[in-house]
Amino acid sequence: MDGDLDRDARTVFELAPSRFTAMSIIARGARGRSQMGRNPQLLWHLARTHWRGDAREWFAIDDLAIAAARARIAAHDPAVIFVALLALDKCSHASGHESADARRAVVALDEHVGALRADLERAGAWDETHLWITSDHGHSPVHAHDDLAGAIRDAGHRVIAHPWVFTPRADVAVMVSGNAMAHIYLDPHDRERRWWPALRDRWTSLADMLIEREAVDLLIRPHDASRVEIRARTRGAAFIERQGNRLAYRPQTGDPLGLGELPPLDPVECHEASRDGPYPDAIVQVASLAAASRSGDLIVSAARGWDLRERYEPIPHVSTHGALLREHMLVPLLTNRPLGNGPRRTVDVMPSALRVLGIPAPGILDGRSFV
Repeated sequence: MDGDLDRDARTVFELAPSRFTAMSIIARGARGRSQMGRNPQLLWHLARTHWRGDAREWFAIDDLAIAAARARIAAHDPAVIFVALLALDKCSHASGHESADARRAVVALDEHVGALRADLERAGAWDETHLWITSDHGHSPVHAHDDLAGAIRDAGHRVIAHPWVFTPRADVAVMVSGNAMAHIYLDPHDRERRWWPALRDRWTSLADMLIEREAVDLLIRPHDASRVEIRARTRGAAFIERQGNRLAYRPQTGDPLGLGELPPLDPVECHEASRDGPYPDAIVQVASLAAASRSGDLIVSAARGWDLRERYEPIPHVSTHGALLREHMLVPLLTNRPLGNGPRRTVDVMPSALRVLGIPAPGILDGRSFV
């Protein structure tokens, strides 16, 4: 993933004067002993743990990550430390986000933070330290799994889907994440991005089939870089339209997001308009997602209680994430210091960290500082 990032999108590890990261998927700028998670022995351990579906083994991996971070702090006092702890997500998938194992993961997190604080207090550094705890998504229970790739295959298409990614002459690629969202690429060997008006004649029947599935809550069809359609089976269709830095929400045959018609609003106003509803921040999220050059030609967000992959999971999921649903979108942010502004999005974390470090935030960032 590091090699695939745009070189102009510099990571916090490239911008900070010193750094350490443990278990981060993105670590460009952290090399050698300033990162944990890339040596062959650990990679083998991670792969074996994942494919065996051993959710509880992730506790030991989290322990390794925290131990490595504490040792690095003691020896080198890096300006930025990023540690990804994975047991809570793995145990939530395996036994539910309110299970005993998930609770154990929260208790372990509390103990890890206590150990870090004790180290920093002994070193006289706690009062100058910002410690932030957040997540990249929420979780919600799953009662049924939909084999989305299989349904498209049964409709007569040759499908690329995990883990069978070398299907010859495939005309559809189904990329599920979370497992409650899917990007669907039509004619994936065509390397040009095409918008829905150019795809409509051939692919309307597939889109109609998807929206009729019980597992599908929202179907997103990008019409161009500034206009995207959202459909729900029983709530009709609406458009999100970009006008400069503002976004308007226009119900057409219904109101799938339950917001009513909204005039052009800036991102802060969009957030305020939707934060208490069933799809927090969906206007900004959908507009950004649909305009991205690598997004699918069709994007599916799963209905509550469903996910979109039935097979090939080492851990059978009883809890899921990835959809635009409120339970998946809202995450905590815990800090050891009062915040000057209320954070809105997880993308606010990086410009805030740069503000603490006294480093100007690159203009490419979407977030705003809450420090």
